[in-house]
Amino acid sequence: MRCVIARFPFELTKGGVEASMKGVVPEPVTDASATIDGRVYPVKQVGRIITGQDPRDFTAGEVYRALVRLGFTCRATPTADPSGLSQA
Repeated sequence: MRCVIARFPFELTKGGVEASMKGVVPEPVTDASATIDGRVYPVKQVGRIITGQDPRDFTAGEVYRALVRLGFTCRATPTADPSGLSQA
């Protein structure tokens, strides 16, 4: 699938994104996230890995939309802890 991120065109495939993220340790999720191979990644981290760009050069929304179009499960915000208690 062709998409534009930070004004640069990319040809992305679901398998290609999965391969790029294989072995990458997810950073803490504080904003939009994507589930890839059972792991939850911040979309900015995914964007950095799959495009090679500095995360300051693109928005989370650009990557979020591309990942949704590829069929990944994405969330706009982190899932809240139902107990109301956060783990430190």
